[in-house]
This record gives sequence, C-alpha cells and structure tokens, in this order.
Amino acid sequence: MSVEWAYLRPQNRVELSDRGLFLPADGKCHVLLLHGLTGSPTELGYVAYHLQYRGRYSVDCPRLVNHGQPLSVLARTRWTELYASAKEAFLASRDVARAKNVPLVIGGLSLGAILSLMLAAEFPEDVAGVACLSPTLFYDGWNVPWLKKLIPIVDYTPLKYFSFFREREPYGLRDETLRKKVAAQYERSSVQDSSGAASLGYAHFPVRLFCEMRPLIGECKQILSKVKSPVLLMQAKKDDMTSPRNSQYIYDRVGSTSKHLVLLEESYHVITADLERAKVAARLQSFCQSVSNA
Repeated sequence: MSVEWAYLRPQNRVELSDRGLFLPADGKCHVLLLHGLTGSPTELGYVAYHLQYRGRYSVDCPRLVNHGQPLSVLARTRWTELYASAKEAFLASRDVARAKNVPLVIGGLSLGAILSLMLAAEFPEDVAGVACLSPTLFYDGWNVPWLKKLIPIVDYTPLKYFSFFREREPYGLRDETLRKKVAAQYERSSVQDSSGAASLGYAHFPVRLFCEMRPLIGECKQILSKVKSPVLLMQAKKDDMTSPRNSQYIYDRVGSTSKHLVLLEESYHVITADLERAKVAARLQSFCQSVSNA
C-alpha cells in the first residue's frame, strides 16, 4: 500500500442496483456471509453459489452499510454503524431460518469474520455455527506497510481525515488472472472517483476508517469467550494482510468446545475468491452439514 493525500468534499449517497446476494434454496441450513471492509458481496460469490447449488442451502450476502457509496461517505462510517448493519442483516436471516425451522450459520471474510464472532457472542442461542475466513484482528501480513504502526498516533490527529492507503498488488489474491482484473479496475479509480467500488471494492482505504477498526477489534477480543457455537477458522499461511496468528488467537480464546483451524497453502487474503476457493467452499459446506445434523 502507498499513501495518498486528499481533501474529499462531502458527496451525496447514490442509489445502488443491489443490496447484495440473496440465494434461496430448500436445504436444511441457512447461511449468512459478511464481506470484508472496503470489499463487496462479490468476493463471497463463488462460495455462496457453491453452498446454494451443492448444499442446497439458502445464502445471504448483504452489502454492509455505506459500501458501494462514494469514498467520502464510506470514510465517515463509524464502527458502531458497521456492527449495527451486520446485526440488522443477522436478524433478517434469523427470521428466515426460524420460519423454515433450520439452523443458522453465520460467517464472513476478514472484517466479516470479526462481526460474525460478535454476533455469535450476543446471540448464542440463535447461531448454529461461525465460519471465520481470514479473520482480521492484527494487520500483520507480509504486504502490510510499516506505516500501519502509526495508526494509534494518527488516530488523534487531523491527518486521518486526509490520508488514504492505496491498494497495491497482490490485492489479497494469488490468482494472477483475477488479480489482473482487479488491477485494471483499480487503475481507473481515484480518491475522487470510486464509482466502480460496488462490484470489486475500493482501490483506496481511508485511514479514518482504519482508525475505526481499533475499537471494533478491541470489542471483539473482549467477547471471544462468550462464543459457544462451533467455530471453523480458515486462513492462508501466506496471507498478505493478516497472518495465521489471527486465527490462532481466536482458536485459543473462543468458548466453543467444537473448533477447527484450517490453513491453506496456495492462497493470500481473499480465500473465498483465490486459487483454493473450491476447497474453502467445500469445507464450509461440510461445516454447515455437520452443524445441521448435530
């Protein structure tokens, strides 16, 4: 990542053509998957369609609050809004699962995994299982710039309102074909124009939003012992954004008696779309089946 400086005037919200991916099916499980920070439901598409087609599970992949909006709108998002957005999606999915009398599995990628753990802690009786895919508590991957160490300091200065990390290769992807597709879109993006973000996410990461992750992550760490549902953790050994230390930290601290940690050999951070996406989807399907039959 490199740092760019800009003053963004407040931009108006835009009407988005979709609220995410919502895939109905008649199977014995309902699944809620949450995307990562500055990402989009598209990054969960392969796994979602696999679960629907192979497992016959209904899958909801909602768009988190302000994602797909102009960058200045996203940058002003508070961590409490992110959790409230995830909670709203959870309650909607819970209602569907209850109506169908099937268990509800929740999970997500990166930030989505953290939000899922927080939901599982708040609603232990309603969550049959939690799938944490590349969970992000520590930004300690091999491609994270040393500047991230300054975030605790920058958080107390006006600099956070004018600084943006620009994404750079490999964009969390070891798959070179997909990486080129993302690179082509990101090259057309600027701090002033993030119009393509609704599909493949943002090319820029507002430092102001980065600062908002500190209290959210702190909250998640505090509640891990309250997570009692079965937990599946999956992470790449060579994750460029967050090392396997993240999954191990969660594994060691959740209150679950049933927990599994799977490390991947050929992926980077976005394991739901990378070279081992089929393996991730199959393992998640198996996890859903196991908690459904419990």
